[in-house]
Amino acid sequence: MTVTVSLPWQLRGCPDCGVVAPSRGRRRRVLHDVPHGDARVRLVWRQRVWRCPEAACPRGTFVEQIPSLVAPRASITARALTWAIGQLRLEHATIAGLARRLGVSWWALWRLVRPELERLAADESRFAGVTSLGVDEHVWHHANPKKRGPKELTGMVDLTRDADGRVHARLLDLVPGRSRKAYVDWLTARGDGFRKNIGIAALDPFGGYKSAIDDQLEDATAVLDAFHVVKLGTAVVDEVRRRVQQDTTGHRGRKGDPLFGIQTILRAGAENLTDKQQARLARAINADEAHEEVFVAWQCAQQLRAAYRARDLAEGRQMAEKVLATFHTCPIGEVARLGRTLRKWRTAFLAYFTTGRANNGGTEAMNGIIELARRLARGYRNRDNYRLRMLLAGGGLTP
Repeated sequence: MTVTVSLPWQLRGCPDCGVVAPSRGRRRRVLHDVPHGDARVRLVWRQRVWRCPEAACPRGTFVEQIPSLVAPRASITARALTWAIGQLRLEHATIAGLARRLGVSWWALWRLVRPELERLAADESRFAGVTSLGVDEHVWHHANPKKRGPKELTGMVDLTRDADGRVHARLLDLVPGRSRKAYVDWLTARGDGFRKNIGIAALDPFGGYKSAIDDQLEDATAVLDAFHVVKLGTAVVDEVRRRVQQDTTGHRGRKGDPLFGIQTILRAGAENLTDKQQARLARAINADEAHEEVFVAWQCAQQLRAAYRARDLAEGRQMAEKVLATFHTCPIGEVARLGRTLRKWRTAFLAYFTTGRANNGGTEAMNGIIELARRLARGYRNRDNYRLRMLLAGGGLTP
């Protein structure tokens, strides 16, 4: 589909010297516009050309420009650029796919999209109003680090709750590395106003992030993420099961082994087990006296899980304090180790029950969005492009 457009004639002065310039006719400039369904749309702009009559003026000739229609030297209309960014943000599209629909190359589209995303990402006003902050890491590539830099990126997520108490997670930034320094440098760059406004800082059990929070967010309450704590408890049960399996049979779990048959049941919550599953669990535990250790570890993990599931936060805190008081004395080594870990993180562990169930769940959800965008693009080779695309997908950047 082709549409031809032109502007009516009017007097124009030279942009450099201001002398009225005579027209030199028009030239055809083909632009790519928003597709109409499956049909590509071509906009043929009959662009007027003028010549400066002043001999001393270095300008020579110049052409009319319409910034609201198209940027200088661009082959894509401003409307098509806005449409493309909206498709990237809302419809999980890719640059390659949009370039095919517009009938241009990947680079022709990205060279226009990238400056717009850089402008939006550089706007410091998007950090205003953040009172709850989450942090987590993820791997953005699996290639040789010497070619693409560090595999891990630290992501900061806005977990501020709205008036209804709901969290609408928003990606704030991605920085290279998974370390205390990476988090400290980012917090320092945000300034005192941003740091003093943070009341809650959620994190997974990584000492580097905790040290950065203690150093930069003195007024914030650090909250250990409930998901990661429950995951630690489930991992302990799995470790005990594998150890007992090896001690009693001399080999890893095989089909027909009692403990191997209940490995998925041991990862489930007790309240979700059916009568049939409970019977299978009882048969496997009663098959050997040594299996009692597995059952004790499973009960400990369920106790930890129950503390987070308690409807009353005061009751949940009491259960959590009981965990802290007993786990480290358990004769099962793996459970005792978990107890020592939780005692080390005591304040951040109990903060969940004094901050209205603050957690890092929104950060984990944001990692899911990031993974989706990365897979759609079949991976990234440029970290700067990756950061901009993820900020568009999860950061709420709106052109």
